Amino acid sequence: MLRNYLKIAFRNLFKNKLYSTINIFGLTIGLAACLLIGVYINHELSYDKFNVNADRIARVTMEYGNAGTVNTIATTGTKVGPQFKRVFPLVQDYARTFIGGGIVKAGDKIFDESRILFADEPFFKIFSFPLADGNIATALDVPEKIILTQSMAEKYFASDNPIGKQISVRGKNYTISAVCLDAPPNSQIKFDFVTQFLNWGDIVKKEEWWTANWITYLLLQDDKSIVPLQQQVTNYMKTSGVRTEAGLKGDHYLTFHLEPIGKVHLYSTLAGSEPNGSITYIYIFAVIALLILTIACANYTNLATAQSIRRSGEIGMRKVMGASKTQVFKQFMGESVLTTIIASVLAFVLSILLIPYFNSITGKQFTSDVLLQPMPVIALIGFAVLVSFLAGFYPALVLSGTQIMGVLKKGFRFTGGNNILRKSLIVLQFGISVFLIIYTGIILQQMHFMQTKNLGYDKEHIVVLPIGGKMLDNFQNIKDAFARIPGVESITASYETPEYVQWGDGVTAIDEKGQHDISLNAMPVDLDFIKTMKMELLAGRDFQQSDFAAMDTANKNVKYHQPYIINEALANKIGWKPEQAVGRIIENRALGPVVGVVKDFNFHSLHDPIGPLLIFLGRDFSNNFMVRINGNNIPATISSLENVWKERVPDRPFSYHFLDDSYNKLYTAEQHTGALFSVSAGLAIILACLGLFGLAAFTTVQRTKEIGIRRVLGANVSNITMLIARNFLQLVGIAILVAVPLAWWAGNKWLQDFAFRIPIHIYVFLSTACLTIFIALCTVGYHTVKAALANPVASLRSE
Repeated sequence: MLRNYLKIAFRNLFKNKLYSTINIFGLTIGLAACLLIGVYINHELSYDKFNVNADRIARVTMEYGNAGTVNTIATTGTKVGPQFKRVFPLVQDYARTFIGGGIVKAGDKIFDESRILFADEPFFKIFSFPLADGNIATALDVPEKIILTQSMAEKYFASDNPIGKQISVRGKNYTISAVCLDAPPNSQIKFDFVTQFLNWGDIVKKEEWWTANWITYLLLQDDKSIVPLQQQVTNYMKTSGVRTEAGLKGDHYLTFHLEPIGKVHLYSTLAGSEPNGSITYIYIFAVIALLILTIACANYTNLATAQSIRRSGEIGMRKVMGASKTQVFKQFMGESVLTTIIASVLAFVLSILLIPYFNSITGKQFTSDVLLQPMPVIALIGFAVLVSFLAGFYPALVLSGTQIMGVLKKGFRFTGGNNILRKSLIVLQFGISVFLIIYTGIILQQMHFMQTKNLGYDKEHIVVLPIGGKMLDNFQNIKDAFARIPGVESITASYETPEYVQWGDGVTAIDEKGQHDISLNAMPVDLDFIKTMKMELLAGRDFQQSDFAAMDTANKNVKYHQPYIINEALANKIGWKPEQAVGRIIENRALGPVVGVVKDFNFHSLHDPIGPLLIFLGRDFSNNFMVRINGNNIPATISSLENVWKERVPDRPFSYHFLDDSYNKLYTAEQHTGALFSVSAGLAIILACLGLFGLAAFTTVQRTKEIGIRRVLGANVSNITMLIARNFLQLVGIAILVAVPLAWWAGNKWLQDFAFRIPIHIYVFLSTACLTIFIALCTVGYHTVKAALANPVASLRSE
């Protein structure tokens, strides 16, 4: 019996090649999309779950400010970890971490590395980064030791055993004590080298609540400790002793929050060692996969029910020969299962082939091995079973339930409720497609807006060069040498580049209204910062050479030792107009005058509003040169910069990046989302049109005699085309009316995450509606025009 079912199923597939191809192709695309997106979702949800102690690890974040301002950052001072361990029994251990860069030398090999992790000794006891070689108990027991990852061991020592060998990191010699496995891709903390936290420098050797540049992790006693510990921390930070020690007065406050390590990547708004993901996007991606699969299932159900008229004789004869309803049901369900099995195999192969392209969309580094794991295979089987049931159950149930005499006398026709089902599925398919197209359009418009928005400075043609080692000792000579290069327009330096300023600070200003204590962000910069970044001064001037003389604290004749430039937002917060602010005295680390007010510029992501910013002259804090080039011959200018670098900084390899690349990295998640939605919208409309193409083909075959009679009676091609297409276009129109308000709501909700966002224009909806109608008309029109042009005599004779 089973053999007979399979034989008939294969025969039916090959007999109806067009419909079989549409069904198999649609299900293949739907299953492949679900499989790949499922792999991505599983990867995102698994972040940091590989740690054995994952349910006991918490990241500490910092909140500070006063009654008028609230600032939250992912970093803390050096005191948090050790003090919490001393005070709270629920804290078993801690690890302060910082990932920095520097020059690494081993023999004749020298590289500028960016992932050197400085961490307290318990780091490897808290986190599960297994050692490939070495003893975890002694790997970081003294400051002179360092751990390499396997990839770095191979990079610097090839096949030699690196244990016990010397390596120079940031000018200090270390003994390699162990080699650990590379950090997995689903880890927030990714590193190439690990050494003791105190090796970063003198700045971390003193315990301080402030100077918050370090990410602190706590290992708790058990997985239920985080809630009671949070309450204890909140109460502790309010005690008078802590407030006095932290220098808190009035309504100023400082507190800390605990985030479970497994929640940080998708739920936290504060990025740590790498940009966070978003649980919202995970939901969106899951919905996308299900929507595409829904369209594919709707195609199958629609075409299966539509084809039933051709199988009326088969169904009738089966029942006359004694086939039961159950047997007929099994036959058609078997065909559905066979179609789904073929589609599943093709989907699996297609997924493997699409891995490189999928990586380019999501920004991940998946390999084909990820699909060969038990979970994806089981998931694909589960999807296949679900699709077989959803797509095949209804057609099989209806076909098996037909009455013998009705089928033999009149043939099998769907009327009434069945037509409603087919129409509803068409509306559903195109509704999903229109929704995805509009939503994608909104995302892409916002991305274009972010890339072209006037940020308040010019990010184009800015070359960023790292400053490190002894470069500050020869700062001016290096800067002057760069400035003399043809093609260089201006040059400056700063602690951070302006696209994302993280330095948290505070300022005190006293005027006729009293004292103003304001929490803000701060930027230490060099001369020509305003000029190089092409910012607009609303009042006052840029820093100048004479300001350095005023900063000389040994000069007792100078009263104020620090000049400041503030942004418009800070002036407004204090209550000054730009012209009033110039010459006012404020205090940060020292008293000093406001010499200029710069027009507000975006120094955070466009998700955030522009807050108060303090810019002060601080050459000694510089981490980057920023060189503005004219862009006429970029390769030649870069080559000249490299030549000067090799001449002036021979102990460091030349490396650079462009400022606009750093800016674009702020919106990596949005870029990936936009790309995924673009692909999804394209797939959705293709699958919907395939289904419509099949239904239109079948409808024209059904109405061949009618079309022939109408042609004989004088109907022209356009009359026939609109006759057939009208019903389909009405359904597409309903889909548009349903999808437009949903897409507007979803797009508007997504845009609320941005402080700077586009308005949603009506032309997005109109253009999408016109495009969808045009595509549907072309899809249906192919068959209707073909039928209308056929010889009516031949049509009537064949009928």
